[in-house]
Amino acid sequence: MKAKEIRFFKIEDNSEQKPKVQAKPATITGYISTGGKIVFPAKSVKQLNFDPETTRFKVGVQQGKRKIKSLFLVPADDQSEAFDLIKAAKSYTIALALILQKSGIDYANTKYSFTVKPFEYEAGVTGYELQLDDQSPKAEYTGKPRGRKRKTTENATQE
Repeated sequence: MKAKEIRFFKIEDNSEQKPKVQAKPATITGYISTGGKIVFPAKSVKQLNFDPETTRFKVGVQQGKRKIKSLFLVPADDQSEAFDLIKAAKSYTIALALILQKSGIDYANTKYSFTVKPFEYEAGVTGYELQLDDQSPKAEYTGKPRGRKRKTTENATQE
């Protein structure tokens, strides 16, 4: 009798294979305190993977913009132009009260939060963009109404 070619099954063939779901990277957040400090919760610092005790940052904004929508933090080698991270209770802060005030950010009356997005700055240096979210309610529209006039019951009875 001739030998037959037999295909054998594996244990993996009998189990359901679910497609692997990639976890979304967690959003890294922080806020600006009423004292004018940028606050990074300890959880956010852990996600950013830098040593808060030794790392100092240069702080900047985009050139040529009047209104600040993002702050940029870049780790600095030159210690004279850099800001320290200061340990608070469960967070780390950078004091920027005068800079924020001069830039038109009213941190005392408005709660600002931000999301942190890493970006490539120069030659392998990773910087962080803090995109500010203003949580104050939008001002009510006070301008002239546009478009066709709506028919009201008074207008409808006159016609």
